[in-house]
Amino acid sequence: MPWKPILRQLWLPALVFAVLLVATAGSTSFYFPPLTDVLATLWRELLHGGLVSDLWFSLRNILLGLALATVVGTGAGLAIGEVRTLRLATGPLLDFARATPTVGFVPVIILTLGIGSGPKIFLIFLGSVWPILLNTISGVRAIGPAVYETSRGYRIPWPLRLRRVILPGALPQILAGIRVALSIAVVLMVVSEIYGSPVGLGNFILQSGSSFHVAETWAGTILIGIVGYGLSVLLLLVEHRLLGWYHERAPRVRSPRPVRAAPSEIEESNGVVV
Repeated sequence: MPWKPILRQLWLPALVFAVLLVATAGSTSFYFPPLTDVLATLWRELLHGGLVSDLWFSLRNILLGLALATVVGTGAGLAIGEVRTLRLATGPLLDFARATPTVGFVPVIILTLGIGSGPKIFLIFLGSVWPILLNTISGVRAIGPAVYETSRGYRIPWPLRLRRVILPGALPQILAGIRVALSIAVVLMVVSEIYGSPVGLGNFILQSGSSFHVAETWAGTILIGIVGYGLSVLLLLVEHRLLGWYHERAPRVRSPRPVRAAPSEIEESNGVVV
């Protein structure tokens, strides 16, 4: 169990939490209530309010949209990275697509597809697929030519080469793309639910803010951060499970430079100056 990487990531959030707990203690500001009040409100809404159903709705949309983006992005990236003609043909389209902000499609998608769960999953998929796709292409292209030549020399069939050579070689960059896509998925989840949704964490924040329930608004915001961070830690565990050979690889040790003796010392020992 890779506890050290998790602890390295947890110490800073724990420090920030402690600082906020001390800094907001006894606060009388309407917009910045004490953190203890916010946490108590969050716990109350989870137990007795409808926040659990909102959480499940948002979490399901994130997982389904990200899973769909992972399957499509990885499959298309492997094909584009392998086939040079396909890579040259799709290059301009990929450059245009990744430069277009997905948030701009939110009103259009909600207007045309409605306010249910499907449009939000599609929006999360649309924004998350590009980093996975582009990282997969880069991962395939980064595999050394010697690996390809060896696999071709042994006449390994393409399906077996794809499963045992290309996919493992590109997996570190694929998982890096999924990490980037996860943060995009959380943002798009919130934005899509704020624009038009009767349920979800984004809708909870919107309704609480519109009603000037500041503690509830902060509670929903903190819960979104917890969800995003929890998914990141879970993805980190999966990454270390799949890429143990990659993370535990021994680092390169630079050999010390040879120390040249002074000319006088060489003359004394060999009688020859180098």
